[in-house]
Amino acid sequence: MAKTSSMNIRIDPETKQAVDILFSSFGITISDAVNIFLRKSIMVGGLPFDMTLPHYNDETLAAMQEARDISSGKVKAKIYASLEDLNAELDTEYEQGSSGP
Repeated sequence: MAKTSSMNIRIDPETKQAVDILFSSFGITISDAVNIFLRKSIMVGGLPFDMTLPHYNDETLAAMQEARDISSGKVKAKIYASLEDLNAELDTEYEQGSSGP
């Protein structure tokens, strides 16, 4: 009788490469990591982590959308000539935001 069984899974190449690098830094293979996951699932009687949807506030959601728009080229990112220019704009935004009633 075989000591192991084969299991085929499909993952995208980028994910495989990322986890291969991650797990190799721990000295384990992807197969080792899957075995750890499966054994832990058996130990806890389910998934070994909480399955929840993240809840982001409106400001975070807007920032995430802005990042997607910039990375897709839909929105042009601001470019500053110097760190001083960036800091000056940030200071101005801060001053405008903190001038309450």
